[in-house]
Amino acid sequence: MSAAGVLSFAQQGWEQVLAKVKWSVVYLDAACAESLHWSCGSSRLLEAVKGPACHLREFEPHAIGGGAEQPRAVFVLSCLLKGRTVDTLRDIIRRSHFQYCVVVTAVSHAVHLTANHVPAAAAAELEGQQPVFEQLEEKLCEWMGNMNYTAEVLHVPLLLAPAAPHLAFTPAFATLFPLLPRDVHLLNSARPDKRRLINLGEVDATALTPELLLYIRCLVSGLSSLCEHLGVREECFAVGSLSRVIATDLANYAPAKNRKKTATGRASVVFVDRTLDLTDSDFLSDFCVSKSMDESQDSFSP
Repeated sequence: MSAAGVLSFAQQGWEQVLAKVKWSVVYLDAACAESLHWSCGSSRLLEAVKGPACHLREFEPHAIGGGAEQPRAVFVLSCLLKGRTVDTLRDIIRRSHFQYCVVVTAVSHAVHLTANHVPAAAAAELEGQQPVFEQLEEKLCEWMGNMNYTAEVLHVPLLLAPAAPHLAFTPAFATLFPLLPRDVHLLNSARPDKRRLINLGEVDATALTPELLLYIRCLVSGLSSLCEHLGVREECFAVGSLSRVIATDLANYAPAKNRKKTATGRASVVFVDRTLDLTDSDFLSDFCVSKSMDESQDSFSP
């Protein structure tokens, strides 16, 4: 997997966004802003807007809306278009004068179907259709106050922030952290009618909360898009309980079946739980203090 391929994946995604932002007020969430910074830089966005004054704003509930002289808006979001995110969209648009809204999400329509509890069999029959996005487009027009205004919702895989030639981060998944032994109790509490888990080695997808599973699916969707861009069929390996769940989900990701059949290259993807190479900070601190005291005693001994 070449560094150039990873960088081009990130840049290609942002080129799709930049093609939409001319004369627009642009709203970005924190993860997409981080990806923009490392992929092509904010200056590239300023050039693409081409307006006399670029209005670049953070996507948050109290964000300033667009004035009468600002009829276009582009929202670039790293998350599912659901819940609080949709509420924030609605609030910003209602206090603005937009006539043209574009919403870009880094999460695929297939994952939006999962989030809306559409069965896998029904989702497979919707190939080429995007009902979730289409429904949101109608809502955007409603919030703008005129069903004849223009709204567009599209998926662009803005997964990576390529910080160095062979290092890329996934800002939207900064809070995805491996399970700890104490989490077994929490998992058992959330599933009182099922067999109790004894340790992390018994954790699989069925043991996780729906929210965590959906978060993992968002990551898997982005990784699948990266593999598609690189033209590879991945072989997944895992070290650790949560990594095993992610690797299994990527290996079984249904929307990627056709890609895997036609891919000309191969890639090995190794997932590792970071907790397996981290040392407890309290233990490390106590060890350092103890060692320091021993060395001090040795130096002053007669």
